[in-house]
Amino acid sequence: MKKFTKLALVSSLAISANAMAMQAMDDASLGATTGQDGLSIGIGISKIEIEKLFIHDNDGLEVAKGGTGEAGAIYIKANGSGATTAHGIVISANYDASPTGPAGSYLLPSRNLADLQIDSDANGGNPFINIAAQVSGLDINIGEIGVVASGDAPAANAATIRRGGTGQENAILTGLSVKTGQMAANIQLGAAPQGAMIKLNATMVGGLTITDLGILDNSTKTATRAAGVIHLDKIQVADANSRNLVLNQSISVFGEEGADKGYVRIVSTSGAHDNYIQGIHLGSKTAASIGDMEIQGMQTYYGSPAVGGVYTPGAIITIRGH
Repeated sequence: MKKFTKLALVSSLAISANAMAMQAMDDASLGATTGQDGLSIGIGISKIEIEKLFIHDNDGLEVAKGGTGEAGAIYIKANGSGATTAHGIVISANYDASPTGPAGSYLLPSRNLADLQIDSDANGGNPFINIAAQVSGLDINIGEIGVVASGDAPAANAATIRRGGTGQENAILTGLSVKTGQMAANIQLGAAPQGAMIKLNATMVGGLTITDLGILDNSTKTATRAAGVIHLDKIQVADANSRNLVLNQSISVFGEEGADKGYVRIVSTSGAHDNYIQGIHLGSKTAASIGDMEIQGMQTYYGSPAVGGVYTPGAIITIRGH
């Protein structure tokens, strides 16, 4: 579930929470109103729609590993249902009422997508830029996710830059919706005395909610039978014995070193979580539910006493190309 948390945060840095405007204050104005130099930016976008999204793997899977070496793509497209009837990704403000507050409780007081405070610091000769970001709660709707053969890369004289996919599409997920609460992050560029480029340290009020997640099995699909589906009505994630979800992550980008070409590392030191899965349907979305599943106090660890270390609560996720 932590991956969905990251997805929600990354998406939020491009979306909204109210008012179609972007407002910025220069150092002089900011200093006059707050007594502190720096730059303040409020980003307001009420909604964003994306028709399709493709992630192209230009050399596919090598033949020695069972592939063909031909370019393929992961796609996200409209699934003809609800918010994703005509668009693959639709993100808007989360105007829901919280368990303890009225509608709009998940938004920042400014009603902006994000409020940024930007300062530069000499840091004793090793300077850096500090960006403190507060992000409103979001309602993220994602359509069908699947795989398809990549189309040809557009030529230099092509009429558009679109590449897209071609041939048969094999769906993997029917779609899903994600609701988040307010989040905060601190970003440092240049030197990073905080120990990582991005530090997340906030509480997502109301936790994380994922709805209408369908996992498809196309191997059973025939001319007369639809693909099999494992459908989950709702997934809720919160801290153990709580309704809220604490975010405590450090995100670092490591550069090239010898044969290692670099990677992104996400270190999470969050505590135990409760998970509740409501409405588990096997075969199709309309099949009778087999019931709900509840997981209490799930804690992950990293490190190993076997190599002279200790088990540390949390997780490390490393992302790299190959």
